[in-house]
Order: sequence, then C-alpha cells, then structure tokens
Amino acid sequence: MKQAIEVAGAPKAIGPYSPAVRAGQWLFLSGQVPFDPATGQLVDGDIAAQTRRVLQNIGTLLAAAGLSHDAVVRTTVFLADMGDFAAMNAAYAEFFTEPYPARSTVQAARLPRDARVEIDVIATFD
Repeated sequence: MKQAIEVAGAPKAIGPYSPAVRAGQWLFLSGQVPFDPATGQLVDGDIAAQTRRVLQNIGTLLAAAGLSHDAVVRTTVFLADMGDFAAMNAAYAEFFTEPYPARSTVQAARLPRDARVEIDVIATFD
C-alpha cells in the first residue's frame, strides 16, 4: 500500500506526481528544486543557497512523515553545472551526519524552471 505525503510548508508539485510517497518502510521523495514554499518561486542566490533551500524543503517533507535527514539512505543530486559541485557539497554536508547517505551526483542539461540543483531522496522508517 502506498500513501502520498504532502504538507503546507513544502512546495507543491508542479506536475502529476506526489512530493513524497510512503511504501511500507520506505519513503520516496520526488526531486526537489529550490522553491520558496511561501512564494512558489525559485530562491535567489548561489548554488549553496539553492542547495540549502532544497534540503530545507526535503526536511519539511521528511518531518511530515515523522522523519528527519538522519533517515535518508540514498540521494541523487542533479546539477546544472558540475562546476558547482564543491559549493553544493559543502552546503549538503550541513544537513547530514555519518553514516552519510549513499549518493550519485550528475550534471543535467536542464532542470525544472532552470534551477541549478535538484535532489531526490529515499528514506527509511527503520
């Protein structure tokens, strides 16, 4: 059985998908881009600011499911420019502790609304 997780403090989906879905002991979060949940607009700032906003939005969805960043076991980071890797990585490290989630980082030709970063996660209820 699957259950959609949505919360008022997180950005709304911009298409026919759920921001998060619980399936058994797993929580799957759709890719999040740096939308300000209050305005629905991309946040201003560099890659570090955009990464922080994405991970704050992820934290809001995790909290709605009763979890925190500590429950995340896997992430995928999509960057518009791999030249942003070091700055993204530094901001990303502010949200996770050891043991860190497994992660892939790839450069994408274009992200939704021309964001510079998008991150999806898988978390566990264990």
